[in-house]
Amino acid sequence: MSQVTVVEVPQWRGSGSATAERLVEGAGLLAAMVPDAVRHRVEVEEGDAPSALATTAGRARAAIDGARDGFVVTVGGDCGVELAPVSNAIDRYGERLALVWFDAHGDLNTPTSSPSGAFHGMILRALTGEGHDELVPGRAISPSRVVLAGARDLDPGERDFIAAGGLTHVTVADLADPAVLVEAVAATGASAVYVHIDLDVLDPEVFASVGSPAPAGLQPDHLLKLVTALTERFEPAGLGITEYEPGRPEDQALLTPLVAALVASVS
Repeated sequence: MSQVTVVEVPQWRGSGSATAERLVEGAGLLAAMVPDAVRHRVEVEEGDAPSALATTAGRARAAIDGARDGFVVTVGGDCGVELAPVSNAIDRYGERLALVWFDAHGDLNTPTSSPSGAFHGMILRALTGEGHDELVPGRAISPSRVVLAGARDLDPGERDFIAAGGLTHVTVADLADPAVLVEAVAATGASAVYVHIDLDVLDPEVFASVGSPAPAGLQPDHLLKLVTALTERFEPAGLGITEYEPGRPEDQALLTPLVAALVASVS
């Protein structure tokens, strides 16, 4: 197991959740759940303007670039914090990289298609090169190397983007067999994988401490099986865990060993 560096990005203004400020506490708790790690907390720029979010992303990127010799786990905060670590992974791995996006939502809107205007609902589309000029990576990832896993609450524009082809969507039902996910990633031609986890991919009947719950999600132990199956086949390029809004003690009790196990599976 390599040295793990946790980059904590307590950004919440990219979220459309009415309780998004809880993400600040959630980021700190997530960081503390990673055992034996070097920890770096990023200062978040005030405001939800693209320029403010871009400033935070730049600070996160500097922290991640400074941890080249270890495995980096990025914790949020809202899903928008993934701009920096995924951009870093794209630059390091190029065409070898696949991005697996565990999320109840698509995060595939653009500024014109988004019903909420919240960046956390646009971040995956931005990583493919479409979005605010300040909030797209210098080198985008092709949709053909993106696998959306477990999404079940999609906006019309997101459905249209998926239907247009290129991006692979693996449903909760199909994820019952981890081999389906592994083969979806293998079909991209990738040899390395960055794993993003929005905790709302979990079933809210089991884990409810998120701002945008959607029914019929994954069970925690099965999420771990899926991530383990990926990292047994592909080189881990990074891990992001986001959108924890602490609300119930039982959710923290569930999450603490799960986060430790997820990190152990990729590092």
